[in-house]
Amino acid sequence: MTRSGRSRHPWIHRLSVIGVLCVALFGSAAFYYSTLEPDVLRIMLTLLFPVLVGCTFFVSSLRLKITARIILFGGFFLWYVTDPPQNNRDWAGEYAIPADVSMEGRIAHVHHVRNFIYRTPQDYTPRYYDADYDLDKLTSLDLITSYWAGETIAHVFLSFGFSDGKHLAISIETRRQKKFAYSTIAGFFHHYELFYVTADERDLIGVRTDIRKERVYLYRVALSPQARERLFTSYLTEIDLLAYHPAWYNTLTDNCTTGILTRAQAKLRYRLDWRILLSGYTASLAYDLGLLQTDGLDFPTLKQHSRITRPANATPEETYSENIRKNLPVITP
Repeated sequence: MTRSGRSRHPWIHRLSVIGVLCVALFGSAAFYYSTLEPDVLRIMLTLLFPVLVGCTFFVSSLRLKITARIILFGGFFLWYVTDPPQNNRDWAGEYAIPADVSMEGRIAHVHHVRNFIYRTPQDYTPRYYDADYDLDKLTSLDLITSYWAGETIAHVFLSFGFSDGKHLAISIETRRQKKFAYSTIAGFFHHYELFYVTADERDLIGVRTDIRKERVYLYRVALSPQARERLFTSYLTEIDLLAYHPAWYNTLTDNCTTGILTRAQAKLRYRLDWRILLSGYTASLAYDLGLLQTDGLDFPTLKQHSRITRPANATPEETYSENIRKNLPVITP
């Protein structure tokens, strides 16, 4: 654009500058939070990419400037969209062994159900077991929300209950490598693979109620037996698929709450609801959609009755699943 063109349309020039700077910032962050190895390459690209983009502002020829940016941005986005997720990394202990699923008629064979014994959030003894789940005995579904700070953000996951007393909790999470500390920002980039933690409730819920001392709520979900079974088998299918075709976790598009809606085949308008983005209010959305057993209670009252309360210094016991539900009776107002 000529200087006169800039003067006639200064807002176009400003928008283009802002756009270039945003791509430079996004690219730098994407390189920094990537899984590229060695680390020196990752850091070098993190610093080099915005410097090269910045240099284009000093190119006097408009054609050369545009060409340089096309090469830089095109090369970056080509790398980004083809950057493959992997299953063969050095994972943190909690994510080292994924569940393995196979079906035999109406029986789901689930191998490596996680059941860690936690002493502190970082100190634990890894344990796994195999279990069979009869689809004809699938009788309940619970929505669990866990808060560690404030009301806006919560971790949300499901637990499937069976008439023989078994419970299988499944949580959609980030699969973290040992060498990286957890980072919320990293979840917006190709940093974590998607992981379905398939665990005993003593592990997945118990670590939150008894070890981390988070505020945990358990809501009974009102679904037909057919819909409940479809959701359960959808989870099992995805667990099996990820074993062979890993996928990236994304804080905005593929996270703990959007993953539930994807498995439930929810309509797009529900996936874009602000209460999905602010996951602390997901249970409120489920209430408004008529997906929770409410017994006529308004949501604040239902939430109050749905909180899991545990004795001081409690640790997850063999009867944990039964005990956490004793204080969650069906309330008749």
